[in-house]
Amino acid sequence: MSVVVTWLEVAWPHVAAVLTVLVSVLTSTHVVLRKRDVRAAVGWVGLVWLVPVLGAVLYLLLGINRIRRRARSLTPRREHGLFPPIRGVEAVVAEGVSRVKPEVAHLAPLARLGDAVLHRPLLPGNRITVLESQTDAYPAMLEAIAGARASISLCSYIFDNDMAGRHFASALGAAVRRGVQTRVLVDAVGARYTWPTILGRLKREGIHSARFLPSLMPYRLPFMNLRNHRKVLVVDGLVGFTGGMNIREHFWPGEQAARDLHFRLEGPVVAQLQETFAEDWVFTTREKLTGDAWFPEHAPVGAVLARGIPDGPDEDFEKLRTVLLGALSIARASVRIVTPYFLPDAALITALNVAALRGVRVDVVLPRKGNLPVVQWASTAQLWQVLAAGCRVFLTEPPFDHTKLMVVDGEWGLIGSANWDPRSLRLNFELNVECYDAELAGRLNAVVEERLSRSRPLSREQVDGRPLPIRLRDGLARLLSPYL
Repeated sequence: MSVVVTWLEVAWPHVAAVLTVLVSVLTSTHVVLRKRDVRAAVGWVGLVWLVPVLGAVLYLLLGINRIRRRARSLTPRREHGLFPPIRGVEAVVAEGVSRVKPEVAHLAPLARLGDAVLHRPLLPGNRITVLESQTDAYPAMLEAIAGARASISLCSYIFDNDMAGRHFASALGAAVRRGVQTRVLVDAVGARYTWPTILGRLKREGIHSARFLPSLMPYRLPFMNLRNHRKVLVVDGLVGFTGGMNIREHFWPGEQAARDLHFRLEGPVVAQLQETFAEDWVFTTREKLTGDAWFPEHAPVGAVLARGIPDGPDEDFEKLRTVLLGALSIARASVRIVTPYFLPDAALITALNVAALRGVRVDVVLPRKGNLPVVQWASTAQLWQVLAAGCRVFLTEPPFDHTKLMVVDGEWGLIGSANWDPRSLRLNFELNVECYDAELAGRLNAVVEERLSRSRPLSREQVDGRPLPIRLRDGLARLLSPYL
């Protein structure tokens, strides 16, 4: 025994060194073979070798996309995208856009791109109502819940256990007691923004709820990968809500509420919101949601052509980014973007610049004071790249504006949960809706104009004129942009 102990005392540094190198080699091999983004791959390889063992542990926890592996292990998830055709409506293919909507005929190639990439039909006959957080968004959602007769499905990234969360929990509990089938899905990280979480209260109300991808990571770690960032409420399979609003007191109506947009949707596109929720629900709980209570027949109720765009680090990887690139390439007159977080990758920056250089007016509206300082520093550090090509950037005054919106040529609109950053476009599960309708786009443009009325333009000279220490701070933050 003493000989073995003596040998270990002598040999352990060499054994540790060999194991460290082996771990670094194996981890680097996985990075090189699996990572799509070159910058992310270089960053992870550098971290693995510069911080031995710890770098490999961080990659194991944060760098590996486990969604595909877990998705394939769940038999119900294999039915992704194979829901029955939406009853009561005939889809519009790209070639038919000009017939249904002559005023948006030049957008037919964008519809064709959507047909090829999204594998979900473009649906006519929808009505979409714009809701503001400070006035009517939560009241409209609570009114719909109060009127539910068959089913309620609710998905939210954050569902706080505060005054707003308790109002929603009580309304959902009352629906359960009326016999309404109710399902609530909350992201496991987003649920921990308040403690205790809302899940205990939901359980006491008799509501069937679940957490999406429970995590063992530290409490309230805000930058976890692979989160469900979708915001979806569907009532009776007929009325849907989506947009940027979580459920928290932060957005309770009033002048001091954070600003955001949500949207009430009626018509066949609501079935695509329900499909997205049903996919997430079966993935999380293995319970299938089927039948008329969840998927009733739809009748046309409006004039909007619309299509849901689910996006995430699984089979839907980078679909929204592809649509954004297509929309920028087809724009003729104007592109208007409102987003709280603006960290586009090189391809999107190039597309924005090319549009501006073609003579398209490109306006980007951002909050002057964000709620995530590091993200705002990184964003500011790369604004010169779009300002130099002629894009215009505007900063809105407080309160913080969480609005996510895009309008092209006053005829095409994009609404939903995604931000213009790597987290939304690569790492999170998001849901957006593309809308072809000049009247709706006009209402969205009116929202942009209202934001612009309380904003100030930001010039290239102002960005370049920041003090050197501030520019260095922002530049260092920008190096973290693939992970923010």
